[in-house]
Amino acid sequence: MFRGIGLLALFILVAGAHAQGGSPTLKRITDTRVIALGHRTDSVPFSFLGDDRQPAGYSVDLCKRVVASLQQQLKLPELRIKWVPVTAESRIAAVVKGEIDLECGTTTATLTRHETVGFSNLIFVDGGGILLRSDHPAQRLADFAGKRIAVTAGTTAEKRLPEVLKSRSINAQVVVMKGELEPLAAVESAKVDAYANDRLVLFALARKGKDPAKLALLNSDFSFEPYALMLQRDDPGFRLAVNRALAQIYTSDAIGDIFKRWFGQYGAPSDLLLSMYYLNALPE
Repeated sequence: MFRGIGLLALFILVAGAHAQGGSPTLKRITDTRVIALGHRTDSVPFSFLGDDRQPAGYSVDLCKRVVASLQQQLKLPELRIKWVPVTAESRIAAVVKGEIDLECGTTTATLTRHETVGFSNLIFVDGGGILLRSDHPAQRLADFAGKRIAVTAGTTAEKRLPEVLKSRSINAQVVVMKGELEPLAAVESAKVDAYANDRLVLFALARKGKDPAKLALLNSDFSFEPYALMLQRDDPGFRLAVNRALAQIYTSDAIGDIFKRWFGQYGAPSDLLLSMYYLNALPE
């Protein structure tokens, strides 16, 4: 009997080690039964604080389902989420320092960022847009020559917009601000001519404006923004576990429910987004 118990214990240990795949993150999660998730407080509708002051949004819902999958993969009786607020400026450092295991926000997976952190498979695709007052005469990016365009510190817009302006010989001033509400207020008060950020983020922000009818989006994008969940760069075991969870979500009805909850008001998923879901629904 004792020999049988010993073999069973050995099997459980081996199974646990196999599930962790040599991952320090998965080992820590297994030992503590806690996973630290980074979230934004103002990136509606992806990652923000709801009316109950709890994290909410598209990326947050995806992360909750990823955590449920990780709990099953690791065969844990419970897995508690520790929510950690991050900003556009602090999110990368929080991952590098190990303050969070997974960042659930609106982070674009760029090659430069891949040098510092790791990324899951894609969770969304968007484009960089321009928010302006509806009475503003600009019809295209070139019309902002000599004008002021706000960006949020730590975002890809802060890096990409100046590059696009330079490549098109558009002499506009880029004004770096903190968060997403400050540049929104600056547009409304005419302190700047426009605000550049990811298109869907701007859609949601416009709805929170003092008078949404007085705000508009320029009918052109200046960049391509592929979102992913940010994690430790040198932990392929954890990345595999997260991607396995995402694949399960993309092959089920769950992704349709999540999209409808947060983006149903904007219409059906684009062909590009549907293709992204399809291509990342990887088989076992």
